[in-house]
Amino acid sequence: MNKIFKLIALIYFSLFSINLALSAESFFDEALKKYQDKKYDDARFMLERNIVFNPKDAKSYLYLAKIYNHEKNQKKEEYNLDTALLIEPNNEEVILMLMKIALKKSNYSKVKNLSQTFVKVCDELCDENNEIQKSLKNIEPENES
Repeated sequence: MNKIFKLIALIYFSLFSINLALSAESFFDEALKKYQDKKYDDARFMLERNIVFNPKDAKSYLYLAKIYNHEKNQKKEEYNLDTALLIEPNNEEVILMLMKIALKKSNYSKVKNLSQTFVKVCDELCDENNEIQKSLKNIEPENES
């Protein structure tokens, strides 16, 4: 009887774990659909739910940052980008977005540091870095070059 109970408990735990993993993935998928439909409040809610189940999901933090970018909330955008970068240090999209924020803040040294990392990891967005570097040369004071 004890073996049967352990077996039932193991099966229940396995099914619960699988269901939990599938739920977390469906939260992100649903959030992505909401984001693409520009239903940002609903997408934010689903992304936050996904983070509860999967706190190390860099994509959820990235999309939260994108939502805050649309809402012009730079503080929350930057917080979520920083979190995504901690989880996934080679995410070129996150690095690029952080570079653009640093550029807006005239934090040229941060742009240069992020750019050095970006050059090492860029795959699809490499041209964007070149544009940022060109604009940086045009506005950066001569003594910092």
